[in-house]
Amino acid sequence: MKKRYTKELSPRELAEVPDESIDYSEIPPLDDDFWDNAQLVLPDKTEQVTLRVKKSVLDAYRATGKGYQTRMNAVLETYARTLRK
Repeated sequence: MKKRYTKELSPRELAEVPDESIDYSEIPPLDDDFWDNAQLVLPDKTEQVTLRVKKSVLDAYRATGKGYQTRMNAVLETYARTLRK
């Protein structure tokens, strides 16, 4: 029986998951129809800014390790998308 994961795995935990235990059954095939309708989506460019952030917030993100600024940006982008609705 395959082990089912019910929580989001950290990069370290994900690296330890054996490939043969991954269930791909719900992923549709990447057939010609998929590629005929695929669209290239380029990521937004980033812009360097000066931003004042509470020390506690910055410390919390820094504690998550390398890539913390990218994660901060992802949270801000997610919130920005809710404002557009």
